[in-house]
Amino acid sequence: MSTPRTVAPELKRARLGVALIFFTNGIVLGGFAPRIPEIRDSLELSYGGLGVAMAAWPVGSLLLGLGAAALIRRFRSSRVATVGMVLSTLAMLAAGLAGSPLWFGVALFIVGATDAWVDVAQNSHGLRVQRRYKRSILNSFHALWSIGAVSGGLIGGIAAGVGISVPLQFGIVAVLVVAVNAFAYPMLLKGPEPRHAGDEGADEAGMPHAIAHDDVEAAAPVTASEGSQPSPLRNVPGRTWGLLAALSMIAIAAAWAEDAASTWSASYLRDELSAGATLAALGFVSMQGFQFIGRILGDRMVDHWGQRAVARWGGLLVAVGMGLALAVPSVWGTIAGFGFAGFGVATLIPGAMHAADELPGLRTGTGLTILSWLLRLAFLLSPPLVGAIADASSLRVGLAIVPVMGILVILLAGAMSPRKEPPHGQHSATTSHAA
Repeated sequence: MSTPRTVAPELKRARLGVALIFFTNGIVLGGFAPRIPEIRDSLELSYGGLGVAMAAWPVGSLLLGLGAAALIRRFRSSRVATVGMVLSTLAMLAAGLAGSPLWFGVALFIVGATDAWVDVAQNSHGLRVQRRYKRSILNSFHALWSIGAVSGGLIGGIAAGVGISVPLQFGIVAVLVVAVNAFAYPMLLKGPEPRHAGDEGADEAGMPHAIAHDDVEAAAPVTASEGSQPSPLRNVPGRTWGLLAALSMIAIAAAWAEDAASTWSASYLRDELSAGATLAALGFVSMQGFQFIGRILGDRMVDHWGQRAVARWGGLLVAVGMGLALAVPSVWGTIAGFGFAGFGVATLIPGAMHAADELPGLRTGTGLTILSWLLRLAFLLSPPLVGAIADASSLRVGLAIVPVMGILVILLAGAMSPRKEPPHGQHSATTSHAA
């Protein structure tokens, strides 16, 4: 019987500091989502026009997001995460103050760039803390993001219902975010970033990740023993790129489901199902609330059943929950459907990020940065696509992309780890390829 490992006080403080950054990152997005219909009305945008304006967010991420790894190596993930959050919330305030679609798009461009840096940096620092903990805690950080998003969504929904202006709401949130990040920064880990994941936790770096599909012969697993030292990208094995591509698609599927809630749920509930402003905010709140529950339970579920099984069942929840909600439309049925989707995607992005960051042969932050960059590319396509479909048909038809993404997760879940990390840092080069 193993003795519980004592966690050093400075490590507990670092975990709290990372959690606070995740929380503020969530509250900024959460407060924005319920106000989108009001912003669309004030700027006199169609659904398609809103989709194009919203695409400025991922454009900023795409053009500047790949600099995250270099910024982290130069300034450390702790600084990039906290300073980036301050810049991001100020840019969101500028979006709330924008008086034209052009300036709205410019502000969202800056939000996208800074959010991309924060996304990589907070996850990179969270993974540093997780390696020192020597057990899975990453989902708990993303759970704090969900709490922040739910809090922001409730704030935004209530503010919209009682007539509080968008700039006033965003200004109050900006003050809160700056204060919390100033408090969190001294709590984070000191010292330079590790050159490779194994430098801070070899047992974490050795976690097996197999490329597998039910109907296709699985490729050989990639482990730390097959090349734990970083190498030029041109020398990275093809199966490593294949695994990174599969992990990226799983994360993209989850992100598109999340984007459907953050960008379109309030508009769909208000415009097509006649919900009031506060009630319309509950689609996003439901998604993030159940995502929070999934992330609180996620670490234990992944440790017990493996990320592969959790991902498959999650994809099924997304496909069935949102599929039924769209097939039989109602206000509360739609809110419930977004809740099912939120629980289903809860562990997908953290799991994909974890696996990407552990890929051998890549420098620290490289796999994580590439996956995050591809997520932004997906976000670039999602809002204009759904908006165009909505203008041509209806938002109900445009939201059909969500159950389709659930099916995609089921098909690609074989790329995830089938079991938890071996105990006591034992690294086996053999990985089960069970379906």
